[in-house]
Amino acid sequence: MTLHIRRWGTGEKTAVLVHGMLSSSECWWEIGPALAGRGYRVVAVDLPGHGLSPAAPDAGLDDFVEALVRSVPAAPDLAVGHSMGAFVLASALERIAPRRVVYVDTPFGPSRLDVDPPTLTAVYTKAKARRTLDALDRQEPGWRQRDREVEARAAGQFDVATSVSLFASVAGREFAPPAGVPSLMVRPEPSRFVPPEAVETLSGQGVEVRSVEGAGHLTWYGHHDAFMAAVDGWLAEPVPTAA
Repeated sequence: MTLHIRRWGTGEKTAVLVHGMLSSSECWWEIGPALAGRGYRVVAVDLPGHGLSPAAPDAGLDDFVEALVRSVPAAPDLAVGHSMGAFVLASALERIAPRRVVYVDTPFGPSRLDVDPPTLTAVYTKAKARRTLDALDRQEPGWRQRDREVEARAAGQFDVATSVSLFASVAGREFAPPAGVPSLMVRPEPSRFVPPEAVETLSGQGVEVRSVEGAGHLTWYGHHDAFMAAVDGWLAEPVPTAA
């Protein structure tokens, strides 16, 4: 499978952006141009069953990884993954080989063992149905109007069976940020997915953690400047070199 992609910029550096579940590459509508303005050629994918990429109701994690690797440039200067997209990105990291990687509000650790596809199907179907523009207007007044429109559109494009198949394929798997790649976790404060004990664990693994006060799971929505400040501050630091 070759994934649908969006592009911004023509810079000499390359950035790859990977969205989370129920979203799409369009979620980066403000981040992509911001990175382009910083000299990046930006490539954002629609994962299988999301956005304008085809559904893949039998796809497992390996299929997602293969599709991602086939669709993005190798050895980008920067890769950014949000939530579910960060798991896919982390699993593909050895093959994509980014120079630096940013994870956004990603709950690394063991995935659930008690994965029940019918239950997941019901949960995801309900989540999709509830993610309408009217609902987001009520629930997310701090987002920009375009943020809400993008997420409502992505929900309409979301294929439930594809994500159910993905999560069934990783039941019980332990996810951790790969070692050896300079890594940043950007999380909202507070965060349900990266609580204080997870911050301590990540720091012990060599992952820098920066927080955006008052943000939500889609951490840049409504907090674009603070999100970019966290990323810019980290990118300004030199890349560690091997001893």
